[in-house]
Amino acid sequence: MKVSSQIIIDAVLDTLYMVSISLFFGAILGFILGITLVVTRKGHILENKIIFSIINPIVNTLRSIPFIILLVAIIPFTRLLVGTAIGTTAAIVPLVLHIGPYISRLIENSLLEVDEGIIEAAKAMGASPLQIIQKFLLPEAFPSLILSVTTATIGLIGATAMAGAVGGGGLGDVAITYGYQRFDNITILVTVVILVVLVQIIQSIGNSLERKLRRVS
Repeated sequence: MKVSSQIIIDAVLDTLYMVSISLFFGAILGFILGITLVVTRKGHILENKIIFSIINPIVNTLRSIPFIILLVAIIPFTRLLVGTAIGTTAAIVPLVLHIGPYISRLIENSLLEVDEGIIEAAKAMGASPLQIIQKFLLPEAFPSLILSVTTATIGLIGATAMAGAVGGGGLGDVAITYGYQRFDNITILVTVVILVVLVQIIQSIGNSLERKLRRVS
């Protein structure tokens, strides 16, 4: 049985739903963790060895767990939060926990690229730590942050495809259920092409925004 175009359309919408919601909450988590990792490290504006020593290994641990294992390992937690462990909404929980720490490391790297002289100048002007973060650190790193979020979004698309292997919905689910299990190579090819197109669109948008921001700055 051939897959109808409506099934493909629904799968694309499910994938976009998972990516957008997961990216929103994952970015919030990632920015909080990433900024905290930077400002609490040794020699920075809010140096705090205890906080850094707690958050750093947590981020490393979550990043080291393959997504497919994380997806299965936190099923009880997912069921507790959303009432089910199957479907697109349920997949958002592990997706957030997967992408949040990943984004935090990207954010950390982007912020650490900011010239220390800018931070020192901000201190000399009497700026508070919060003002340094809001008015100096983040604006200076903004073009790099755009690329970081772009990279994270592309990784997230790949993770949503893996979520389909365990009933997460989206294009991954169509590829497994209608393609692999029914030996329909055309369906698999179609889902791959759509995923590639999505990645290319997101990467192009991210690159364009980054170039414009660097010219402005």
